[in-house]
Amino acid sequence: MAKAKWAPFPYPDKGFDYPGDALRKAWPKLHAGDAEPYPDEARVAALLKASPKLGKAAQAAAIATQLADAWRAFHRGDFEGAHAAGLALGPLGAAVACKAMGIHATYLVEDDRTKLARFEAVAKLAEQAIEALPKEANAHYFRAFGWGRYSQLISVTKALSQGIAGKVRESLEQTLKLAPKHAEAHLALAVYHAEIVAKVGGMLAGLTYGAKAATAHELIAKALKLAPDSPVVHLEHGNVLLLLEGGRGEDAAAAAYARAARIKPIDAMQALDIAAARGQIE
Repeated sequence: MAKAKWAPFPYPDKGFDYPGDALRKAWPKLHAGDAEPYPDEARVAALLKASPKLGKAAQAAAIATQLADAWRAFHRGDFEGAHAAGLALGPLGAAVACKAMGIHATYLVEDDRTKLARFEAVAKLAEQAIEALPKEANAHYFRAFGWGRYSQLISVTKALSQGIAGKVRESLEQTLKLAPKHAEAHLALAVYHAEIVAKVGGMLAGLTYGAKAATAHELIAKALKLAPDSPVVHLEHGNVLLLLEGGRGEDAAAAAYARAARIKPIDAMQALDIAAARGQIE
């Protein structure tokens, strides 16, 4: 898998470059969805204090520079470079490594076997990060992301029977305990509820798996409030509406996709989310 060629990001834009202090200034908007803290020296020093095995305090500044550069690569669409740079930093770089591989696999990998392998790799890398840094919200989130995307490819029924869906829910709930304003975790948990309801029906979903349509709508509403300018929020809103309401939800879903499509992207992930939303309505 590591040797497989990574398809290039198809929408390069100079506006997605964040040199120097531009990254810090744009960070709140760039990370409104995942609530990832800015990787400055103080942040890295705190992580090293929490897990001394990851490095020495004197390395904090250098690691922070490397981590920021890895995120710059992610935001401009160099997903392979971001993933490699994140991996090189071990658990300290797991979030950017996981997100780079996960977003690339979601949108730019066509072969399902490769997708499965990469989503599994994301989940397992996140699990390693949890062992080292159990209080890092995005370690838990990307465990859920990896297994969640994996389960969508093997079918919800198989994911339930294999216990994968339970891992997803557990990880997302832990994410939200650690980071209550994590918009993408609210989104992912909404999709979890909606997919189960759509697959097994409302009564069985609620009695057997604790999944409810009303909870999915509540979670989407929270995500919309937390990150209204993030295209992925509106994209997943549309997807949830179709899962829960089928044909009756088509108009509302189309409106959600249209809202995503009208947003001006500020990085590569947003550009891909917007392209996906446009693909739903064109």
